[in-house]
Amino acid sequence: MKDELFNARTIGDLAAEYAILPGFDPDRFLSEALAGLSSRGLLERLDWLADCIAAQLPDRFPAMADALVAAMPAPLDPTKTDDDFGRFIHAVPGILAVRHGLEDHRDRALDLLEAATQRFSMEFYLRPFLNRWPDETLARLDRWVAHDNYHVRRLVSEGTRPRLPWAANIQLDPLVPLRFLDAMHADPTRYVTRSVANHMNDLTRHAPDRVVTHLKAWQQTKRQKPKELDWMTRHALRTAVKRGEAEALALLGYRQDCDVSVTLKVAPNPVAIGEALQIEVSLCADEALPVMVDYRIRFHRPNGRDGEKVFKLKAANLKPGIPLTLQKAHRLKEGASTFTLHPGPHLVTAQVNGQDRAEAAVTLV
Repeated sequence: MKDELFNARTIGDLAAEYAILPGFDPDRFLSEALAGLSSRGLLERLDWLADCIAAQLPDRFPAMADALVAAMPAPLDPTKTDDDFGRFIHAVPGILAVRHGLEDHRDRALDLLEAATQRFSMEFYLRPFLNRWPDETLARLDRWVAHDNYHVRRLVSEGTRPRLPWAANIQLDPLVPLRFLDAMHADPTRYVTRSVANHMNDLTRHAPDRVVTHLKAWQQTKRQKPKELDWMTRHALRTAVKRGEAEALALLGYRQDCDVSVTLKVAPNPVAIGEALQIEVSLCADEALPVMVDYRIRFHRPNGRDGEKVFKLKAANLKPGIPLTLQKAHRLKEGASTFTLHPGPHLVTAQVNGQDRAEAAVTLV
């Protein structure tokens, strides 16, 4: 991935953008930048590009920030409403805002992030300001929630997420940004509402009751389109649903006290690492019933500390007295980067509306 994002063409594009600055030598930058890429990882490459660019910019941050803004490409397409993250090479202003503006030029650095996030998402670089200047940065975010550019609005939600992937932790009380989410849940762009939903999903790990309360309040205000809010609610509660939390399931219309018969079959048994385990769940009820069907695998570990993971199967509606059979081939990947499989006894559990309903043992060889 990093070679696709950082190569002679992309670095050349960056050199051409900065070539408009007086005294900036694009050939020098291109030569230095390319020479230092191969030995570095993804995020290290961004830091290296920032090193190479900063070497030709003014030392004083206000002048540096002016140069960074002058070299920025046009903002991302304002007609789009989703999936417009920007190019990794445009992270440089955020890196330099933190390096040179955090301590002595806070406001100018936040101005720079406001401009830069309209070219590449700045959530990683907002977080040091939340840690160093929480009150002042939150005051800026209070203004950004109504910004006319949706990338800036998204930054408010994404930058304050308690569990932002790859990003540094923030010391902020996880519930403080709820006021931003209340303001932005009715945003007209999916790029923003997806971030809001992901943020709420993060919060279910800290205060699931507060998440449910706010989602109910959003339903009552009717500021967001019903279809979009339904999607946001499902997305926001996905982790809580996997944990079988009753309030989350109830908000989505799934009863835990339902009378439903469930059978679970797995094959082959034993199954080899690298093969697919065929999972079949059959359900039947005497009444019409919406069901959220998941399955959980308890993975054997040689150290005795077994691990578990929940996997989605299907959301469906049962008809009275009519059986429903759901099937899935679960690939037991060998050498997966996130989860190592070990031979031994495993347990598959069928979960319906958050409740364990059937289980089957399987041996992994």
